[in-house]
Amino acid sequence: MSDNNKLPKTHYDFILIGGGIMSATLGTFLHELQPTLKIAIFERLKSFALESSAPWNNAGTGHSGFCELNYTPQNANGEINISKAEKIVEEFELSKQFWSYLLSKGHISNPKEFINSCPHMSLVLGEKDVDFLERRYAALTKSHLFAAMQFSTDKEKLKEWIPLIMHKREANEALAATKMDLGTDVNFGALTQKMEHFLTEKSSVDVFFYHEAKEITANENGGWNVEVKDRMSNVEHNLNTDFVFIGAGGYALPLLESSDIEESEGYGGFPVSGQWLVTKNPALVSQHHAKVYTQASIGAPPMSVPHLDLRIIDGEKALLFGPFAGFSTKFLKEGSYLDLPESINYKNIRSLFGAWWHNIPLTKYLIEQVSMSKEQRVAALRQFIKDANEEDWELKVAGQRVQIIKKDEEEGGKLEFGTEIVVNKKGTLASLLGASPGASTSVAAMLTVLEKCFPDKMTNEWHDNILKMIPSYGKKLAADAELTAQIRSYTKEKLELNY
Repeated sequence: MSDNNKLPKTHYDFILIGGGIMSATLGTFLHELQPTLKIAIFERLKSFALESSAPWNNAGTGHSGFCELNYTPQNANGEINISKAEKIVEEFELSKQFWSYLLSKGHISNPKEFINSCPHMSLVLGEKDVDFLERRYAALTKSHLFAAMQFSTDKEKLKEWIPLIMHKREANEALAATKMDLGTDVNFGALTQKMEHFLTEKSSVDVFFYHEAKEITANENGGWNVEVKDRMSNVEHNLNTDFVFIGAGGYALPLLESSDIEESEGYGGFPVSGQWLVTKNPALVSQHHAKVYTQASIGAPPMSVPHLDLRIIDGEKALLFGPFAGFSTKFLKEGSYLDLPESINYKNIRSLFGAWWHNIPLTKYLIEQVSMSKEQRVAALRQFIKDANEEDWELKVAGQRVQIIKKDEEEGGKLEFGTEIVVNKKGTLASLLGASPGASTSVAAMLTVLEKCFPDKMTNEWHDNILKMIPSYGKKLAADAELTAQIRSYTKEKLELNY
């Protein structure tokens, strides 16, 4: 329940920091598994999902490994490894099952307000990349998880799939695309706020807005003291808890450092913002019904993969193109410009310097991106839409991400582009760091937290309830075509998908 006139209790079994999709998912899991638990969620802003989970702060791609070419790397011999793509699609299938369970229980409603069918496509230009895409298609479709994928180099077929992109293409241009109709567009903000409504109105979880966790320190009982500031009254509360989850986006890093756990040593953060070109022009939107990803340019990081996406937010369709990288020293969109300098300390300075030294091309790339004019961004868009008109597109700032920097014995520090869960030895503190694929795999990430921190409960008293929520839990969908078909049929019905 939420009542900002109510004071927090002095003790909780679980304290979850941050009001994004991660904390909402973990809070819902815990309440369903053991309703008698005393749980509190603290969010520094006025409601859930105002940072990375907000709909325009991410691309809304239900990441399934269908269209993201960086999930299928090839080795020096040209062999394509699909293991990461399989892992990503399995994790998104877990998410769909959990959301289907919430719908069936009446905890949330109206699935079309947060998820809609939207084909996922990969598009490549040039003979070399056409060859790669065809070999990628052949490798992926050996797995039943990707068996429905289509591939084409036929210009007429591509005009059916992506008419806006094919308009005014040269007849002799070499290009190819794959298409998966199982793809989705997800409004993670709407989904998170639906879970917020359940937690605040229908559960025993205490939810506090405008409350910011400032510091986490170990206490003599083996638990944690959490210092929380009420940002409206400036009153500070010192709370204690048996378990802390830090799901505070970019602010997870300083909170993790304040805990002083051994596992936090050497971590640093590199903040990266993003921008999109967005149009709501009906004449353009009516011609594009997919999320179309292509290759990142040489020297660009994986998060910069250009894509032209259909977005459906609050029932309104729009097209989004990007991302264009930006830079700010803030760790959150609503953060402080001092976030980056204040995060530097003697434990991570070597990691930070090492990561910078070995990523000078990335620094150059970011400088080039930040200095781009709107005209230059529209020129990049014209690689997708040949006759794009600058007047049809507006620039929209996306969410702030903090990429992980980890200790590395050889390089001092290494920049990571994934999502990482840091857990202390006792399993009493867990923190989520990093970005993509993020929200899409929130269910898998929170199951990992539960498995790492509560292994006995997950194999005993909680196990049967987990299976009610996620029927495929503990099984490899990649190894079971029949189960995959059953799960996809179940979630298609519950989520009202129309592929």
